[in-house]
Amino acid sequence: MPRAAPKLTIDPTPAARRRARRIDDRLIDLYPHAHCRLDHDNPWQLLVATILSAQCTDELVNKVTPELFKAYPTPEAMARSTVPAITKLIRRVGLFNSKAKNLHATAVLLVEDHAGQVPRTLDELIALPGVARKTANVVLGNAFGINVGMVVDTHIGRLAHRLGFTTADPKNAVQVERDLMALFPADRYTDLAHRLIFHGRALCTARNPKCDECPLRRSCPRQGVDAASG
Repeated sequence: MPRAAPKLTIDPTPAARRRARRIDDRLIDLYPHAHCRLDHDNPWQLLVATILSAQCTDELVNKVTPELFKAYPTPEAMARSTVPAITKLIRRVGLFNSKAKNLHATAVLLVEDHAGQVPRTLDELIALPGVARKTANVVLGNAFGINVGMVVDTHIGRLAHRLGFTTADPKNAVQVERDLMALFPADRYTDLAHRLIFHGRALCTARNPKCDECPLRRSCPRQGVDAASG
């Protein structure tokens, strides 16, 4: 029996949707060049980089991937390799042992089940080792322009809560994603995620957010900010 979708924690009235989009329009003005910070040239590279980025900074992933992409430019190349060989190239990344196993297993499945191509559906992507919903949304949105869900990382969960887009626990990515999808049209999902991440890094930081400098301060209820700033 399919798992029921979580109930919304907010009421996505027309007024609430208009408010949400006004805030995003302001974010567009603030971060017109917001983008995926994982360096990649194709869907395969983005999939690999996103698997590596779990519990790791994008900056470190971007230092590791050039050599990795050179060694394994295609799923076929990685599928022919071994886990120990992949491990040697990603040792600077956290959880490198499990990630090497997932990368190799994913490459094998892409070759055997998808003709060496990164699939374009959520269900097919999350069936790959090391790929959860967040990774699938990153790949679909940024590699293919397919918006079926919203990426929710720590920045996005925090900002969605502070801005009043959700009243859920910011760490509850499934619930936060559900609430955000109710407020925004699908064609905003991918770029909105980038804008929220950029704002979270620039001003709305986890500790000591720079509310006095924030252009969104008049529209922001600052849910949880006092606790975060303590």
